[in-house]
Amino acid sequence: MIVREKNPVVLRQGINIDIRSYTMVIALLAIWIVFAVLTKGNFLTPRNLSMLMRQVSITSILAVGMVLVIVAGHIDLSVGSVSGFTGAVLAVLQLWYHWSTIPSILAALFVGLVIGAWQGFWVAYRGVPAFIVTLSSMLVFRGGILLVTKGVTISPLRPEFKIIGQGYIPSFWSIIMALAAVLIYIYMTLNNRKSRLKYGLPVTSWNIEIMKMIGTLSLIAVFIGVMIAYQGIPIPVIIVLFLVVLFTFIANNTTFGRYVYAIGGNREAAVLSGINIKKTNMTIFLIMGLLSALAGIVLTSRLDAATTSAGNLFELDAIASAIIGGTSTLGGEGTIPGAVIGALVMASIDNGMSLLNIDYSIQIIVKGLVLVLAVWIDIATRKRTAY
Repeated sequence: MIVREKNPVVLRQGINIDIRSYTMVIALLAIWIVFAVLTKGNFLTPRNLSMLMRQVSITSILAVGMVLVIVAGHIDLSVGSVSGFTGAVLAVLQLWYHWSTIPSILAALFVGLVIGAWQGFWVAYRGVPAFIVTLSSMLVFRGGILLVTKGVTISPLRPEFKIIGQGYIPSFWSIIMALAAVLIYIYMTLNNRKSRLKYGLPVTSWNIEIMKMIGTLSLIAVFIGVMIAYQGIPIPVIIVLFLVVLFTFIANNTTFGRYVYAIGGNREAAVLSGINIKKTNMTIFLIMGLLSALAGIVLTSRLDAATTSAGNLFELDAIASAIIGGTSTLGGEGTIPGAVIGALVMASIDNGMSLLNIDYSIQIIVKGLVLVLAVWIDIATRKRTAY
């Protein structure tokens, strides 16, 4: 139960809220403990965790945009194909047309923006369901990859370009960035609490707030320590963290963000409130197009190649990450950090089972069962806290 600052707090109710909000964090920690035991500690080595973070970064980039898409009541099945296509365009420009790194990256982002505009046009202004539009795009751009690459792998790319997907932030700067992240987190938490009190909105008790802050700061400290123990923070992780902060702010503190949640929560009410639904939907798909291109850039840099199978089934991982992270399939509810936690859950299962040499077919089955279980847990906790 969330209460106002001046009212007494029922500790048990406060803990229920905390458990519901952090169900996936608890599940993630449990998964890590299980795999640490089964792999005799290999899962939790700094090297493996660093590889896990790089592995999850691409899915996380797509999941950030997928949250906005699903919250607004849509779905995007094209993100994997678009990522592979934009990465292929970038590789062709670099290797065959000798473009330098920055212009080729800008070109790939522009292609992603154009694709987002194309899809947004059909969804927002022609009323074609997003499922159909993005399914069509998935097929079109999967074929586009073969067309652009002529069916061959394009490699190697420019050395400076590989830093994006393979580079690390040195230990000293990793510590500086961690301290900055701590200060930003504390400021945003206290500022948000102050704002809610100013407008008479309910807040959690100081005890719960402090416990939450200590838990978050502890996770930041452990994360930085593990990353420094290897080679530093991977650059793709920095990109994901920046996107999480940016889009969390957009979702919670901007008019556009409120419009997205309003449309997904009750479209009719949003229309009556004067929200420009067409413009908002167009913006959502523009953002998704850009993020798909960014994911393609990071993927291509990490592989140092553009392949014909690049991005295959990435859309399913992105959708699963968002849903596992608490995004409602009915729209109107979901968080950016939750989606990243969901992506970590999926990637951790993949990584752990790979270390155990479990057959790939079993891995797919387990991931599917985890998705169903996560949705069931979310529904169960919602029912529990509704009473």
